[in-house]
Amino acid sequence: MAINLQKGQRIDIGLSRISVGLGWHPNEGTGYDFDLDASAFMIDENRLILQEEYFIFYGNTDSPDGALHHTGDDPTGGNSAVGDDEVIQVDLSKVNPRVKEILFVVTIHDAFNRKQNYGQVRDSYIRIVDDANGQEIAKYELGEDFSIETGVEFGRLYVKDGKWKFEASGKGYKEDLAFFLSKYFKGQIIK
Repeated sequence: MAINLQKGQRIDIGLSRISVGLGWHPNEGTGYDFDLDASAFMIDENRLILQEEYFIFYGNTDSPDGALHHTGDDPTGGNSAVGDDEVIQVDLSKVNPRVKEILFVVTIHDAFNRKQNYGQVRDSYIRIVDDANGQEIAKYELGEDFSIETGVEFGRLYVKDGKWKFEASGKGYKEDLAFFLSKYFKGQIIK
């Protein structure tokens, strides 16, 4: 039975191959199409991306260590009526040992020009699925907490005492993807 997570709640993963599914539905009549983009930041103990290739999104679908694979962009939010809008597949057994955290972020593409925010989006969620059997392990629904935000840190996988855990973080920002890149990527190249 899947666990319905609350903001800040943490669980042990206990698996190596999972999928992180993200979904949402834009409200009708808001003008432009809503293009929400899921991204993953593979960060070290200093909370920085190891190098540019460890930022996973629709334009860079695979991490260099083979641990993450983004299955593609859904520019309309239309997939979640029958499944997740965007999915990032994760093999925790392949994660570069210098990666201590994998942060999952969803931003609204061109939100400021289109005057869009999470107040115009409903049914937003992140969920963890066991790749071996397709069973949902845990789900965190964003709820109504965010009205003016344009980017949200939905959740994170992190290593503690040699084990992978997941936290439903739910931190909203009135920022775009460039903000998250500047926060977690300082231009350093680590071999």
